[in-house]
Amino acid sequence: MNTTAFLLVLCTLAPAAFMLNVALRAWLAPEAVGPLWRHYRLLSGLALVPALVSLALQWSGAAPALPGSPWLAAGPLSAIVAMLVQVLGTVIGAFSARYLEGEPAQARYIAALAGVLGAVHLLLLANHWLVLIAAWVAVGLLMQTLLCFYPQRPFAQLAAHKKRLADLLAWALLAVAAGLAWAEVGSGSFAALAQHLAQHEASAALHWSAVCLVLAVILSTALLPVHGWLIQVMEAPTPVSALMHAGVVNLGGFVLIRFAPLLEAAPAARWLLVVFGLGTALLAGLVMLTRISIKVRLAWSTVAQMGFMVLECGLGLYMLAALHLIGHSLYKAHAFLASSGVVAQTRLLDMHGRHTVAPASLWLAPLLAAVVVGGATLLLPGASWPWWWSAVLALAWAPLLWLPTASDPVQAQLRWSRLGAGLAMVLGLATLAAVVHLLPLGLRDQPHETAGLVAAAGMAVMYLALLTLQWRAPVLESWRRWSYAGFYVDEFYTRVALRVWPTAWAPAASTTPNPAAR
Repeated sequence: MNTTAFLLVLCTLAPAAFMLNVALRAWLAPEAVGPLWRHYRLLSGLALVPALVSLALQWSGAAPALPGSPWLAAGPLSAIVAMLVQVLGTVIGAFSARYLEGEPAQARYIAALAGVLGAVHLLLLANHWLVLIAAWVAVGLLMQTLLCFYPQRPFAQLAAHKKRLADLLAWALLAVAAGLAWAEVGSGSFAALAQHLAQHEASAALHWSAVCLVLAVILSTALLPVHGWLIQVMEAPTPVSALMHAGVVNLGGFVLIRFAPLLEAAPAARWLLVVFGLGTALLAGLVMLTRISIKVRLAWSTVAQMGFMVLECGLGLYMLAALHLIGHSLYKAHAFLASSGVVAQTRLLDMHGRHTVAPASLWLAPLLAAVVVGGATLLLPGASWPWWWSAVLALAWAPLLWLPTASDPVQAQLRWSRLGAGLAMVLGLATLAAVVHLLPLGLRDQPHETAGLVAAAGMAVMYLALLTLQWRAPVLESWRRWSYAGFYVDEFYTRVALRVWPTAWAPAASTTPNPAAR
């Protein structure tokens, strides 16, 4: 092993080792929380250095893979996501130390937080079914501790119970997928699986393996109809919500990108992703617009974004899915950690008066967004994508160009400034999406025309549904009530979950609420 390879191995494994060291210390020696938080901040900050070195080595092409290891593998995408995970973990840890000041059981919180980060790092490096399953199970078990940080909150217990049931089903499906692929290929290595698919047609066993893998991801990423636990995670501390929505729930997208060769060989698995992803994005997007609670709106936004990410993988647009994963993680971490500031912004908006959306902008926004997206792809022709995906992006970003009605000159001027800001955002997002296709991430889009047309039609239906929510016609009030209720999907899943696995999740009558609940 040469010096560069040794340095790559050391830097790639260091973040996981540092985080697991913190978790072990907090678990075995729960001393005063002050020293534990200082230990966390020290090692979390130090882990950023090897993560950055590993990313630099991967992008330089000096060492494209971990040498001599059938269990672990590193690549440009895993290095980027590992750097992202460590940055988010450092920020969330610093926020948690202030947020939980004075709370009991902080040592348990530190151990679980550091353990989740260490397990996520190992999952990103997994090159074997056993490593992937072990890391994913560890993430799920440790997240249960964080979700139940306030054990006296009934909805926190219910959310943890529903997530536990979804996780158990996902792990079972993942084990079945691993067994089928391992038996067919003769090895549990992902590299061996990719090599087998490159040389042979996918057998029935591999098709079923892909379907089981997709179903496991659907359960783990909180797509409809098992999304309810992600909404009720709001009962956990805000930094836990940030960790879940900005990091853990995105792991399903990374796993799908990692198994792109298997998905491309299994059309049935891809269509499952398209159907569940499109349906989740459509329904969750409608529900989000009717909610008032800031954190709940963010939670429904995460469900919708997970639907979009899964849809992108089902359409074969893996580069866009990787960009979506990174962008959503950064946005949602900031949104949750800064959610208290939204209250002040809302009050300011109420002071100046709310305005309805101008009818003309509702219809012109998609056309204008399509022109901007198409122009961005023309500037970078080497990174162009299919026309139907341009239509999907234009419909998804059209609400950024909605303009409020204005009855006075001041508001009229604000409308034009908002239009300029919206155009800049759409152009920036489209350009960024195009530039990512030129980065050396080791990924290649394989768009599927038929599924793409279905996705474009589904997005058109979603946009029309969004327009109906803007109108206050009495005939649409029933539709709005159904949307506000989440179309009662979670209620059905909750009844099924409690019937399949009953639990006394409600607190005793004598339980007093936590005065420090936030």
